[in-house]
Amino acid sequence: MKTKWYFINSGPCSPSYNMALDEALLDFHSKGEIPPVIRFYQWNPPTLSIGYFQKVQDINLEALKAQNIGFVRRPTGGRAVLHDSELTYSIIVTEQYPNLPETVTEAYRFLSEGLLKGFHNLGLDAYFSIPDTAEKQEALKKPKSAVCFDAPSWYELVVEGKKVAGSAQTRQKGVVLQHGAILLDLDEDKLLSLFNFPSEEAKNRMRIHLPERAVAINRLTTRRITIEECIDAFKKGFEEALQIDLVPYELTEEQKNYVRKIEEEKYANDEWNFRK
Repeated sequence: MKTKWYFINSGPCSPSYNMALDEALLDFHSKGEIPPVIRFYQWNPPTLSIGYFQKVQDINLEALKAQNIGFVRRPTGGRAVLHDSELTYSIIVTEQYPNLPETVTEAYRFLSEGLLKGFHNLGLDAYFSIPDTAEKQEALKKPKSAVCFDAPSWYELVVEGKKVAGSAQTRQKGVVLQHGAILLDLDEDKLLSLFNFPSEEAKNRMRIHLPERAVAINRLTTRRITIEECIDAFKKGFEEALQIDLVPYELTEEQKNYVRKIEEEKYANDEWNFRK
């Protein structure tokens, strides 16, 4: 018998709602109200999310406003991500889950096997990157850039040496929340316009390096892959890799109210989003 997990496909939601729902699911799971859950979602409007520890000074807030791009601080670490043409996933599972490794890195690898299988289901030759020198491993601990997609770190998923999915993790109340972005397309100019660089030279350096390091799925295939195909491929990927059955789940009214409460008090609140 395969273990049953819940599956939620939220579709496009506001930035504050997306983060509130991830946090609420972590709370529901920590209280034993729901089993582990995998959720897929998108963003309306396109949104720049920044990591829990990130400074707002890195971000060009006027450019965000001018391009009608949303803004939210994640509960997870990592650097800024532009959520535009992509499928975002989140995994919520107890730290006590059978076979889930204790260390963050190994747990990340365990949970990301579903992503790996998903890419394979789309016909892409994806694999996990492992830094091959002590120098690179040390460099990973001191990320210099505000842009998340510019460095494959431990067990990042890569195709042809380029990072294809950026993920971040937090652990609260005995529960792991891992979420990340699967890029279908990437507009480098739009992405770069959203950051404050110390100089034009620094911006150009990032412009040159970005295509080498971050790649969208549709740059790697001769045909265009749709969001629907991604949902199907990655849902099957997680089921195969984690040996689970994903059961569609709808939130109760009470649960929806709880999500809205978190949204209003936290993720739709400037005090949270601009606090660093």
